[in-house]
Amino acid sequence: MLQPLSFSQNRVRTCRNAWAFPLLSLALCLGFGPLVLPGAGQQSSPSPDGKYPANPSDQENAPSRSARLGRLPIEWIIGPYIPVQERLEPLTNTQREQIYIRQTFLTAGSYVARAFSAGIDQARGEPHDWGGGFPGYGRRYTARYGQFVVQNSVLAAGNALLGYEPRYDFCRCDGFWPRTRHALSRNFVAYNRTERELRPQVPMYAGAFAAGLLYNTWLPGQQNIWKGGAYSVLSQAGIGSAYNFASEFALDILHAFGLKKDVKRAP
Repeated sequence: MLQPLSFSQNRVRTCRNAWAFPLLSLALCLGFGPLVLPGAGQQSSPSPDGKYPANPSDQENAPSRSARLGRLPIEWIIGPYIPVQERLEPLTNTQREQIYIRQTFLTAGSYVARAFSAGIDQARGEPHDWGGGFPGYGRRYTARYGQFVVQNSVLAAGNALLGYEPRYDFCRCDGFWPRTRHALSRNFVAYNRTERELRPQVPMYAGAFAAGLLYNTWLPGQQNIWKGGAYSVLSQAGIGSAYNFASEFALDILHAFGLKKDVKRAP
């Protein structure tokens, strides 16, 4: 005869659920590079801007690390982007792998966005089994970051297969409203491999839906995973648009606080 789980056993299982999803996400992201980009090591086309050299031999002619950071001074905040003055060129697989690592693990904005989402979950007390305080917030933050890793992994794989541009490109325009329209539109369309034609952001929303399904599968208690997937898509539409807006005006915001005055959005 099966015995009901005691309170302590339930607590252990809840904690395991809280950490199992992020660990699975990490395993997923580690497996995506070799699986989706099998020919990356053989790419020999030169990097168009020298920032992401396609092979080790190109390192000799590539700018130094300090020069690269000076050229893209806010990359650590918003992730890899395309400056106004830079020509759009198709990416190699090696470049895509490096962009994926930076966007997923080396961008401050990604951590801040997940901290915000976890804070909302904490305020709502969802899921209730994870409790409150710092331990509860830590579980929620870890789960949300795991969801982001899954979403960005699916997105990177889809972009690689379809040849979509994964970086945000600053608007080559002036004025608040034109730049705002550009920022919002980039959450729904992206350049294809021609770097000239815009296509619907199918990989982005497929990734959001898949990550939402998986996230709700691992939550404690009974969850409507399809509703969770749909909610994740809506969140991407809203939060992604806000993130693009902040990225587009990041330098303007820094200038307003007296920071990075020597860095201009366009020459």
